[in-house]
Amino acid sequence: MKLIWKTTIQYKKLLLINFISVFGFALAELGIPTLIAQMIDRGVNQKDPATLRSDFMIILIIAFLGVLGTSILAFTSTRISTNVTYDLRKKIFDHSMGFSHSEMEKFGIASMITRTNNDAYQIMLFLNTILRSAMIAPVMMIVCAILIIKTSLPLSSIIFVTIPIIIFGVIYFAKVTAPISEKQQKALDSINRILRENMSGIRVIRSFNKEKEEEARFQKENAWYTSLSTRLFKWMSCSEPVFFFLMNLASVLIYYFASIMISNYTLQIGQLIALTEYLFHAMMSVLVFCMVFMMYPRANVSAKRIQEVLDTKISIQDQGEKSLKEVNELTFSHVSFHYTGGEEKVLDDLSFTIKKGEKLAVIGSTGSGKSTLVKLIPRFYEPTKGEILINDINYEQYDLHSLRKQIAFMFQKPHIFKGTIRENISFGRSDASREEIEEAATLAQARSFILEKGDGFEEEIDEEGANLSGGQKQRLSIARALLKQASINIYDDSFSALDFKTDAMLRKAIEPLQKDSIFIIVAQRVGTILDADHILVLNEGKQVGFGRHEELLKTCPIYKEIVLSQISEEEVEKYVQKTALS
Repeated sequence: MKLIWKTTIQYKKLLLINFISVFGFALAELGIPTLIAQMIDRGVNQKDPATLRSDFMIILIIAFLGVLGTSILAFTSTRISTNVTYDLRKKIFDHSMGFSHSEMEKFGIASMITRTNNDAYQIMLFLNTILRSAMIAPVMMIVCAILIIKTSLPLSSIIFVTIPIIIFGVIYFAKVTAPISEKQQKALDSINRILRENMSGIRVIRSFNKEKEEEARFQKENAWYTSLSTRLFKWMSCSEPVFFFLMNLASVLIYYFASIMISNYTLQIGQLIALTEYLFHAMMSVLVFCMVFMMYPRANVSAKRIQEVLDTKISIQDQGEKSLKEVNELTFSHVSFHYTGGEEKVLDDLSFTIKKGEKLAVIGSTGSGKSTLVKLIPRFYEPTKGEILINDINYEQYDLHSLRKQIAFMFQKPHIFKGTIRENISFGRSDASREEIEEAATLAQARSFILEKGDGFEEEIDEEGANLSGGQKQRLSIARALLKQASINIYDDSFSALDFKTDAMLRKAIEPLQKDSIFIIVAQRVGTILDADHILVLNEGKQVGFGRHEELLKTCPIYKEIVLSQISEEEVEKYVQKTALS
């Protein structure tokens, strides 16, 4: 709960006002019964009109102060709790934006959404209850105890025996419900994960006719969450009847003994009425205390889950002081890599150099580490051995922002944001002009289908680009990368959804741009990489070939095998002869 306290203490002025307003509420709730008792015992019984009038005027003033205190209390508690929730969500989001792929994979997207939304909301409810009600409880309990003892010491013993029993029950309840709350939040993570998978993969599920199986999978997690919630609510529902039973029992005993005392003239009727009000407020304060303890396990679990995110050390540290303005050379020097928790090397001892104006093609069988290799360049991951140099300087010495500013990355699976086509293309350069956006779309062979849309570049794109085809999404993503005008352009199998004609037109269109930057292309089609300055061949994470196409045909059996699986031997021979003649 340190997290909640540290975040809340920032609002010192509001907390002070909140604390002061508590006394306004207490004054009204306890001052009015005291004055009413005085009006009955002195004003009515002794027939003193002056006392009645003066006490009535004081009651009006106290009532006004009570309304004012309650209003301020409601405002400050709401303001603080919502601000704290805002701060927590901002902390989670800002911290998670620095996560590498490893940290994000550790928590999972569904769990991160739950922690940011649901867990922060649980803390808001808990904090609002504390500030609005629980801060009143100790004040009311102390003042009520003093007033009860002052009114009647014999009757006070009944109340002071009842309250410890309730407090013991509350502590026991908190211990029992804490593990249930923790399991409940984890079950909610699973529900969110399955729901997200089903919503994003609905076409795959339907194509394999797996609706029933997915319904059963969701039903299993939903039933588990319901079971945990039912157990939790049973405990919560049991606490209230027990509380009111003890309160009513105490009231009956007080009325019984009070009637004897009144008949013996040791207690007045006004005092009994005041005592009953004190009892009610004392017991209600205990009830509020119980509510806080009932909410505490869930809030504590939520706070721990948020703290777990905030305590997670970011593996990619931005400690570089140099600013990268331009990339002239990129070098991998004996680079090896394995994922966190895994011992098997995904990449093993890679060494190569690419210079400005050159194009590198990376090819290899599925699982050979091609995508992992290019993800090292923008520091989505970092090498576990060796180093990556840019302009002969280890790229960790560069400021991370300036490094990534020089890189345009086109992922294998393009991601399209909800918004207009123009906003998606200009995502990397918000200051780009209309002409520059249209030029990038033209180069990416996207202009024709954009203009066919009703609103052209202002056409709204649905979530995840649902109203676009795979090829259209790829071309928009390519346009986004081209518009950035970066020093390093990385295309991770980014032309897979394009037909051969569009692919050829696109490559021809962007060819003039290659002289000003480094182009790295992860490819599956051999026909598209024949003109590359360098071809890097990977096999099981190892570098088995590096050179031009014609060189690798002679020196790299694995590359020749890949080529022959796509092009006939006669066509390969013709290409070799043509290259030799030229």
